[in-house]
Amino acid sequence: MPTGRPTVQLVLSDDERIQLKSLATSRALPHALVQRAQIVLASAQGETNTAIAKRMRLNKATVSNWRKRYLQHGIEGLHDELRAGRPRSFDDERVAEVINSVLQSRPAAGTHWSVRSMAAHTGISKSTVARWFNLFGVQPHRQKQFKISNDPFFVEKVRDIVGLYLNPPDNALVLCVDEKTQVQALQRTQPLLPMGLGYVEGVTHDYVRHGTTTLFAALDVANGNIISQCKPRHRHQEFLAFLRHVERNVPAELDVHLVIDNYATHKHAKVKAWLAKRPRFHVHYTPTYASWLNQVERWFSLITQQAIRRGTFSSVKELIEKIRHFVEHYNSNSRPFVWTATAQSILAKIERLCTFISGTAH
Repeated sequence: MPTGRPTVQLVLSDDERIQLKSLATSRALPHALVQRAQIVLASAQGETNTAIAKRMRLNKATVSNWRKRYLQHGIEGLHDELRAGRPRSFDDERVAEVINSVLQSRPAAGTHWSVRSMAAHTGISKSTVARWFNLFGVQPHRQKQFKISNDPFFVEKVRDIVGLYLNPPDNALVLCVDEKTQVQALQRTQPLLPMGLGYVEGVTHDYVRHGTTTLFAALDVANGNIISQCKPRHRHQEFLAFLRHVERNVPAELDVHLVIDNYATHKHAKVKAWLAKRPRFHVHYTPTYASWLNQVERWFSLITQQAIRRGTFSSVKELIEKIRHFVEHYNSNSRPFVWTATAQSILAKIERLCTFISGTAH
């Protein structure tokens, strides 16, 4: 005859059974929680603790424990309880003191704190300081550059250009135009070492200069296509030649809105005269120190990263050919940059920055 106390019968409602089956068959939840749900379902079907333990290769006491936990607390009882653990070594005041020191002070012989210097200054371990830096997103080793425009018509120009991006005019093209000057044809003095498993591509630090070129580009805001030309220099003569190239490559029945910066060649008398003779061309100048408003700058960053910076060129001719090939490939798969910022949001951000710099922020 069996010995020991009889186990309490485990009866499940329909809702409980559905929830437990969902836990027991899950592939995303922790394995321990899935296993506990399977134990409860097996117990509800009348299987003994001994049989469950043998089938699932568990200790009988483990099966009995989770069966009791479910009887006492339901599904919540299958989750792990919070454990006390070791008490904290540093209280909130100490953490705040370190973070405030990083934000509001500088070391005696440096421009910014580092994990090591702050650890030495406070006597706290480097790993703890690094964890606090990461937790609060503090990065004293990094800087972010900015320049506030001093253009007296900054507000008007921002609203004008952002309006073109968010609500382009009918029967017109919006082209962001600029030039990337002094693109160097650099040839490394030794062959590259190819990337492999466990190590990155190797490149010599020195190079031979074979000359430069200037890349003129016009980005079609609507579809992302690029109209480009390479010129040996970047005077008003070359800019005029590029404008003629643009004129030949856009439909004659459409107006053309050009977003350009305040570079002297863009405002040369001959350039203005050429534009005056073509009323379908409309020029929108970006504010001073606000080249980020010109979307073609983002494309210049792409071609620099993907085709120029890590390239090696034996001549300017080869560099120009690589640029041409990149533009052709880019246009075959082009997509417009998604501009979401409104003029109001940009101006509000500038206002917050000016308020902070002036010391009037609350």
